[in-house]
Amino acid sequence: MRPFPPGERGAALLAVLLLVAVTGAIAAAAMEKLSLSRATATNIVALDQGRAYAHAVEQLAALTVDDMIADNPQRTTLAGGWNGAVRRVALPGGGTALVRVRDGGNCFNVNSVVQGDTRTGLSRRNSGVIELIGLLQVVEVPEGDARRIAEAAADWADSDDRIGPNGAEDSTYLGGVSPYRTGNTLFGDVGELAALASMTPEIMARLRPWLCALPTTDLSPININTLLPEQAPLLAMFAPGRLDVARARRVLASRPSGGWGSQIEFWRIDALRDLNVPLDMQLQLQLATRWYALDVTVALLDSEFAESALLDARLQPSRVVARRWGE
Repeated sequence: MRPFPPGERGAALLAVLLLVAVTGAIAAAAMEKLSLSRATATNIVALDQGRAYAHAVEQLAALTVDDMIADNPQRTTLAGGWNGAVRRVALPGGGTALVRVRDGGNCFNVNSVVQGDTRTGLSRRNSGVIELIGLLQVVEVPEGDARRIAEAAADWADSDDRIGPNGAEDSTYLGGVSPYRTGNTLFGDVGELAALASMTPEIMARLRPWLCALPTTDLSPININTLLPEQAPLLAMFAPGRLDVARARRVLASRPSGGWGSQIEFWRIDALRDLNVPLDMQLQLQLATRWYALDVTVALLDSEFAESALLDARLQPSRVVARRWGE
């Protein structure tokens, strides 16, 4: 065998070392991708299972609501501490589900600024606009801005393209840096109000806790027997400037233990008697809850799944009419 020249000694070893380094890098990259794929697959399976468990918990909550309604179909009160209480449900495999049931109608329904039907056309509802103006004033938005925002909300949802007084239609939004059009239908989520003319992030932050987007144009079906003292702005909005939040809070805190028996009894309270609230807004207040909101969080393996749902209890058994995933 011919000996290697001095200048070529170690070349074979260097080639082998380079080959080992390249092979090692390829193997490391493959293992990383394999680990990522396994983690992704595990998360997908866990989230799918979490969604299934969330649906099962929904049904359990709906049965609980139906049982509660069966006990007293004419009146829903805070008896039993159900409103806002968080309950833990153990799941197979070591997982847990947290479910909270609350009155889903104690809020301002943003779709009440219009009336009618999406099939035949939606038009501005004066009472709903007045209530939204009142709520905005209660959260300390100047009256001029409050009127512009409320009228813009009505123009956003109504079916026509005519600009109402202080309102805003497509022509207002198409002239912006990022042009867009009005919805011309019901609000699907309260977050859509952030796109209204005159709305600011600061006003939206103050207003959002009191809003909901129910799948109906009905005036907000606020239950005076479940409305909490901390939700006093929802009562004060009926008479802004005449009924302040502190006074509304005292009214709710003085509620009889079994709840009020009628709307007449409620409006005859000394603190409310002289407010001159329009009749349709007086009758808007309810004694029984129709809408129930569910918040479900499922923790399974290393994954967490969050869901919110809206139950319609008008017909028995209660049924889910809206569902959202994520925080």
